[in-house]
Amino acid sequence: MKAPWRIVFLKELRETVRDKRSLGLLALFTLMYPVMLGVILHQQIKRATKPEREGIELAVIGAAQAPNLMAQLKQKNITVQPMGPMEEDAISELLRARKAVALLRITDKYAENYQAMRPARVELWFDSAADNSARQRDIEEVLHTYSSSVTSARLLAHGVSPAMVAPIQLQRYDTGTTAARSAGLIGSVLGFLFFPAFICGLSAAVDSTAGERERRSLEVLMAQPARSWQLVLGKWLAAASLAVIGITLELFLAHAILTWLPLEEIGMSWRVTTGALLMVCVASIPLSLFAAALQIAVAMNARSFKEAQSTLSFVVMLPMVPGIAVSMLELKTALWMYAVPMLSNQTLLREIAKGEDLGALPYLLTFASAMLPALGAAAFASWRMKSERYVLAV
Repeated sequence: MKAPWRIVFLKELRETVRDKRSLGLLALFTLMYPVMLGVILHQQIKRATKPEREGIELAVIGAAQAPNLMAQLKQKNITVQPMGPMEEDAISELLRARKAVALLRITDKYAENYQAMRPARVELWFDSAADNSARQRDIEEVLHTYSSSVTSARLLAHGVSPAMVAPIQLQRYDTGTTAARSAGLIGSVLGFLFFPAFICGLSAAVDSTAGERERRSLEVLMAQPARSWQLVLGKWLAAASLAVIGITLELFLAHAILTWLPLEEIGMSWRVTTGALLMVCVASIPLSLFAAALQIAVAMNARSFKEAQSTLSFVVMLPMVPGIAVSMLELKTALWMYAVPMLSNQTLLREIAKGEDLGALPYLLTFASAMLPALGAAAFASWRMKSERYVLAV
């Protein structure tokens, strides 16, 4: 004979599978965040590699006055489009039409000033509202490089070493690893990957408690030879199993997307192994149990099905507050973060993505931080189930 809690568990799970709304919600939140993360990173990669794929188109007014500068621009894969004289309105219209990244206007006295070794003024026109900041910086870098080379040549012609005007030579070294940079950028989105723990089992938790009470089917269930904790255990595990499935599928889907994307194009990498991801999934099981137990306990304390839904719509947002606060305050990773439900899971995955050697303690704290309140909420729900006033909704 099956244990009463197993019968309740299979019953609730069967009813949830038959509910297309619950399955649709599970599929939505399982796919939404990994796909959103993939789209965001794909757009960044696309923008970063766009200059290499398409080159840089620069409109130039008075190009004939600066042949050496034009040659320098062409060497840097910048396509020069010679233009005739244009007024300011025509230049603005050209840039708004996205026909060129920027426009370089060489003044009429450029050649005269250049030969006289006076500052030869050029004007760089651009549209800051356009998404061309990276390519615009490339153009400015070429102009600065050309200016520096002309300066060095003039100093040498007068017998002066160019080193005299550069007393300090700055050499930059970046010790940050690609994995650390990846975790810094992706970490802002990683927190959302654990949010389905509070969404995937929500419908099952509310329907199996407040819903059954309104339908009067809970009275029939209470009349069976089973204790209240056995009934709550079956309902609890049914709702939690959906959350576990949702988080596991979501994490592995996100892992597949991040592994497939060419993150090296933007100086990033994703080096989380499948084994490490499995450990994160195991450590996240108590988070699903905590979410389901909390939802069942709150739904049992509500007077109606609608009240339970309204209350839980606010409750499910509370676990995200610590993660948002840590992100806004830019706090460094500390041991206490592993003792806060959901924040511990976010911190654990972020540190693994950085390639840090964490040891066993963060995993144990992450597991216990959600498991202990989960057991407390389940115990409260079992105690509440014993109340006739709850069952009869009086």
